[in-house]
Amino acid sequence: MAIRVWISLFLCVFALLGSESYASESEDTQSKEFVVTLDHSNFSDFVGRHKFIVVEFYAPWCGHCKKLVPEYEKAAQILSQNDPPVVLAKVDANEEQNKVLASEFDIKGFPTLKILRYGGSVVQDYKGPREADGIVSYVKKQSGPASAEIKSSKDAEDFIDVNKIIIVGVFPEFSGEKFENFTAVAERLRADYDFGHTSDAKLLPRGDLSVSGPVVRLFKPFDELFVDFQEFDVDALAKLVEEATIPTVTVYNKDPNNHPFVVKFFNSQNAKVMLFVNFNNDLFDSFKSKYHEVAEQYKGNDISFLIGDVEASQGAFQYFGLKEDQTPLIIIQTNDGEKYLKPNVEPDHIASWVKDFKDGKVKPFKKSEPIPEVNSEPVKVLVADNFQDMVFNSGKNVLIEFYAPWCGHCKQLAPILDEVAVSFESDADVIIAKIDATANDIPQGTFEVQGYPTLYFKSASGKLLQHQGGRTKEDIIDFIQKNRDKAAEQAPAKDEL
Repeated sequence: MAIRVWISLFLCVFALLGSESYASESEDTQSKEFVVTLDHSNFSDFVGRHKFIVVEFYAPWCGHCKKLVPEYEKAAQILSQNDPPVVLAKVDANEEQNKVLASEFDIKGFPTLKILRYGGSVVQDYKGPREADGIVSYVKKQSGPASAEIKSSKDAEDFIDVNKIIIVGVFPEFSGEKFENFTAVAERLRADYDFGHTSDAKLLPRGDLSVSGPVVRLFKPFDELFVDFQEFDVDALAKLVEEATIPTVTVYNKDPNNHPFVVKFFNSQNAKVMLFVNFNNDLFDSFKSKYHEVAEQYKGNDISFLIGDVEASQGAFQYFGLKEDQTPLIIIQTNDGEKYLKPNVEPDHIASWVKDFKDGKVKPFKKSEPIPEVNSEPVKVLVADNFQDMVFNSGKNVLIEFYAPWCGHCKQLAPILDEVAVSFESDADVIIAKIDATANDIPQGTFEVQGYPTLYFKSASGKLLQHQGGRTKEDIIDFIQKNRDKAAEQAPAKDEL
């Protein structure tokens, strides 16, 4: 599974996270709609005329999209009265003619909201709330200046939240190359952090209050609590900000203030080391101390560290296929999808095991359900441990469904796949199979599973295709028949042997 997929799946379970069409308002309501509908024919022209616009990419069948409809519309109505007005728009990314747009903006799930600036020349992810008041507040901040001026102690008190990353530039005057570069960094990173600027460091709560600048002071709720930079090259300063905003050890528990840092942890390109331990364990302080020492040792070496409370991490256990009786445990996930597991670890063993991992001495761990003792149903059951044999080594044409047990669309597809499988029961060259992608690891770099259900077809000769068409019995059978290899096509005739 691609790195983006396991991140998104993991965060879905890790975070404290009706109508028949996307909008079914009456004609009277539609006439008052404030969300602008865009498609392939008018998108570029409309966006090109706006300095700032928010666009939602949705699918009519998506439940989360339907839930967002009234909130997004209410926000659009309020923002239409802003000075200047702010436009919210939407694109049906499921519409065939709009799929090129969705691909251009790298839309992987629904709903996805994007902020487009300066006629679409700058594109940023919308990272705000999904309810009307929150949308309005976030969008107003994003559409205003990238950096807010701090003029008084009250401004500083209101602006600097001790639970958030706040970045403030101190400048003797708000002009010149260094100030302009700071503003450019603020513009680039404004979707992730709040930026401010002041000419009086005495208004700030930490650090050298006598400094007159230019200096950039980054406030954070972890580690050393603040750090000063005097680097004003745009790329270099942006990199310093990103590095300084990753905790030495990210904490995951039930405190929602930690969630943004958990998200940042998983969005990092580093290898990810996760220690799961009961925070009420008598040895927790020892685990925390030893783990922090190891994290400090490897800081800046393409490896990040997280410590998670077992009670708050049940989603992680489900995703990784772990059991509570294995705790305290460490699991490492690399960007190629490989996982490495150390169950029942002791505080004094952490450093040596992480070193063994870095030295390539630890074997990967594979998550798999048991191979079924009986696999006689029309739709065959795949697990990680029999996947290679049943799919790639079988010499058969195999249709594979990647599903999740909780997925409603998967449940709707199940009886249809049963019918498809029954129709091929007398055909020895075709296998219809399914795998619970939440309980089993799947081959990395081979299958792009961005949602459930996902259907792939592997022909007898090894050709691999994703089925993205209709999901009726007839559609799926037609897809298989068009792409399958006959027995004579996959092996030489007897007189050729």
